[in-house]
Amino acid sequence: MPRQLGELEDAVMTRVWQWNRPVTVREVLEDLQQERSIAYTTVMTVMDNLHQKGWVRREVDGRAYRYTAVSTRAAYSAALMNEAWSQSDNPAAALVAFFGMMSSEQREALTDALRIAGHNITEDPAPPAESAAEPADEATGEGDGGTTDQER
Repeated sequence: MPRQLGELEDAVMTRVWQWNRPVTVREVLEDLQQERSIAYTTVMTVMDNLHQKGWVRREVDGRAYRYTAVSTRAAYSAALMNEAWSQSDNPAAALVAFFGMMSSEQREALTDALRIAGHNITEDPAPPAESAAEPADEATGEGDGGTTDQER
């Protein structure tokens, strides 16, 4: 997994992900200019860097390139979370702390995600209650019927 995107890389990739179609440097530039003053060559350099890093693929369209995301924002976010979690010396404690930071909407999304992934978290994790009698001895087929040492 490549390193976390920088601030401008993230701004560019956000547009590529949101638009979900091949985009040109000019399109990204015009959208970014609604928020900040930025040069065409800066956006072109960032998009070329994203291509070199494997975040986008590009194909020639006339005298320009059209850029397309290689993966989704969800996959990027998941990789960042996995990387951060794997860096912990106590992954269980890291998860507990992470869950503690979650909003109710995020916890609901987690529950939905686990359900989709096939993990039923609503099951009771406690083992079934054991009977009072000890199990039969496998060799003799006899159990002690719950007798105490004094009764033997």
